[in-house]
Amino acid sequence: MSETILEQKRLLRARIQAWRAALAPERLVEAGRAVAELGLAFLPSRSASAVVSGFSPLPGEFRLWPLLRRLDADNVPLALPVIEGKRQPLRFRTWRPGDATEAGQWGIAEPKADQPSVEPDILLVPLLAFDGAGFRLGYGGGYYDRTLRRLRGLKPIVAVGIACEEQRVERVPHFDYDERLDWVLTPSGPVRCVG
Repeated sequence: MSETILEQKRLLRARIQAWRAALAPERLVEAGRAVAELGLAFLPSRSASAVVSGFSPLPGEFRLWPLLRRLDADNVPLALPVIEGKRQPLRFRTWRPGDATEAGQWGIAEPKADQPSVEPDILLVPLLAFDGAGFRLGYGGGYYDRTLRRLRGLKPIVAVGIACEEQRVERVPHFDYDERLDWVLTPSGPVRCVG
């Protein structure tokens, strides 16, 4: 059974990566601008002090920088994830647009080690595919599943996937330990995940 789920994930991952590779770069830029215009006002109980964790997009990923700049302009406390090791949950350090970063694993920009650690309240999560129940397909490292599990054991948090509408599929193959998203923010608007 688990072999079947792994194979289904592999095939879906390959399909979405091929779709994304065929996208014109301008499409991801436009999508990033559209999401920035929408912002996070759809989250019903967001306090002014809620820390939002973004992510540094890999080449070909959704451009998140416009949304992070907007949140910073609105005085929202921001953070970025730091990879501490394989099979470890992500950790977070404070960050603002313009802050110096250093290259972490896979060359992903991370806040410098002298920045304070924080526990975010809202996580913006990259993904390859998602479904209406909130299951997401990532790259297979399990970093966000472990991170969401750890943070949900500490306090209430909100996980918001960032994606284009075309990344929605009928069903993402998943295991019992895969963590769900609460929302997915697309250029057309937010999608509430109902599991």
